[in-house]
Amino acid sequence: MLIDSHCHLDRLDLAAHGGSLDAALDAARARGVGHFLCIGVSADNAAAVKGLAERYTDVDCSVGVHPLDLEPGAAPALDWLLAELNHPQVVAIGETGLDYHYEPQAAELQQQAFRLHLQAATITGKPVIVHTREARADTLALLREAALPQAGVLHCFTEDWAMAKAALDLGFYISLSGIVTFRNAEALREVARQVPDDRLLVETDSPYLAPVPHRGKPNLPEYVRDVAEYLALLRGVSFEQLADQTSANFKRLFPLARVV
Repeated sequence: MLIDSHCHLDRLDLAAHGGSLDAALDAARARGVGHFLCIGVSADNAAAVKGLAERYTDVDCSVGVHPLDLEPGAAPALDWLLAELNHPQVVAIGETGLDYHYEPQAAELQQQAFRLHLQAATITGKPVIVHTREARADTLALLREAALPQAGVLHCFTEDWAMAKAALDLGFYISLSGIVTFRNAEALREVARQVPDDRLLVETDSPYLAPVPHRGKPNLPEYVRDVAEYLALLRGVSFEQLADQTSANFKRLFPLARVV
């Protein structure tokens, strides 16, 4: 069984499946995907991701505010986040983190919001899903500062081995997406070869970043199989081994998920 550890089911382009989310999920299930983690990115979509987790028994969700979805000048309220996290199908916090690529001027606000999510992780014990882009030093500094009692994950990892090793040393997992299949991603492939077996996850981040051979099309959860098959070849293991290992890792990191 495969698990898509990070997808945005409320944002999928469903044209290839006649506009039907049911059909899109069935297509993924037909390719061996047994569970989906639907990710929250804002206060506005918290209800949507929780609704999807309530609707499908093989979908769980997270709630949080993406660094590029912050309201100008205002971090989310801790009371709001804790209330949203108090739901049986909300198994994780995020995605949260830092992204200086598009909004370097918002670094201070992003750091404030990231700290708030990390505080919620300490209070609830739920794992945190971290987005980081062009913010290596600050991301690691805030994770070290938080000293979380439980693991989290750096999702859709695109950084170098030095950052991966630093995150692994903090107890974090590394999740790889279709980016690892891109022609210009050799540095990321080197990371993919080195991540320990018991710390690796796979994801689509759909509807974004479709892997080869689907690059340029809207990404779909069914394409997590393409990511997993590529990684298995890269790491010199069978597809079945990689699927079983990453699923076991997911269950360990997200113990509240309803994975059969």
